[in-house]
Amino acid sequence: MITISFNGAVNVDNVDLYAEIFNGNRQNPNGCQIKGTFFTSHKYTNYSGVQELHRQGHEIASFSVTNKDDPQYWTDGSYDDWLAEMAGNRLIIERFANVSDGSVIGIRAPFLRVGGNKQFEMMADQFFVYDASITAPLGRVPIWPYTLYFRMPHKCHGNAQNCPSRSHPVWEIVMNELDRRDDPTFDESLPGCHMVSSCSNIQTGDQFGRLLRHNFNRHFLTNRAPLGLHFHASWLKSKREFREELGKFIDEMLARNDVYFVTMLQVIQWMQNPTELTALRDFQEWKEKCDVKGQPYCSLPNTCPLTTRELPGETLRLFTCMECPRHYPWILDPTGDGSAFK
Repeated sequence: MITISFNGAVNVDNVDLYAEIFNGNRQNPNGCQIKGTFFTSHKYTNYSGVQELHRQGHEIASFSVTNKDDPQYWTDGSYDDWLAEMAGNRLIIERFANVSDGSVIGIRAPFLRVGGNKQFEMMADQFFVYDASITAPLGRVPIWPYTLYFRMPHKCHGNAQNCPSRSHPVWEIVMNELDRRDDPTFDESLPGCHMVSSCSNIQTGDQFGRLLRHNFNRHFLTNRAPLGLHFHASWLKSKREFREELGKFIDEMLARNDVYFVTMLQVIQWMQNPTELTALRDFQEWKEKCDVKGQPYCSLPNTCPLTTRELPGETLRLFTCMECPRHYPWILDPTGDGSAFK
């Protein structure tokens, strides 16, 4: 299993990239289109684009309302901060991208700054199923996703990480660090990188291709833990050769007939009901929204120029197929109806 995920706003800067990667013609061995997971933050997001990704069967998850630039805000966030940021963002997605099937169940913390027990208490109370922010250091073998009922199976890794120390009824789709050595048989060890876009030594398409294939083998030839490829869209857009290389890699993997590109939720569904390769073609949970055709829900979304008391002096545009709210949705007023200020 390979998961492709993107963090941040969905808008005119990246929807063409997503359409290129998930072009409708790339199919998993079960005949269904390959799927990705989009951790969406609110500001600058075009909700008609999110609605279209959801219609195509991709997973939409929460990456916060403000995507605030201060890492400490996330590490030290209170229960109410996490609630307003993550459950508030889910509410905005559900309302303005018309995601009404309760499928926004995952979160990732900006800067991957995990918020300790507070974050996970909020997740359990709000019925979030999984977090995808904890990184596992490069080890002999990668780590499978796990639940936080028990202690984490690796050390709390990363800059100033605030990992949960108590038991929580939440899954962790752990981010295994990628081995970014150019020649793994020869180079001395380098620290791994958790987002592909943070592998700063990857400068050319060839290097990127080697990174993808070496890490695939590291997962596939050991314990087959899902391989997570996590991107910022701007990194893939920065060089045409990166996009071409990713496309080549996806096509090469699909030709093997034993590799599936799935969402985070689909990984959990398989782990809750492990199914061998021969039976996977009929694995029901992976058949949903299998081969989506047809037109987007709306080709001309409403462009709502809005303000909010929370961001004085800013007029922000909200693109949505739904009707415009009265105010720009923000942390105290996620529905944009202004009731928080009455």
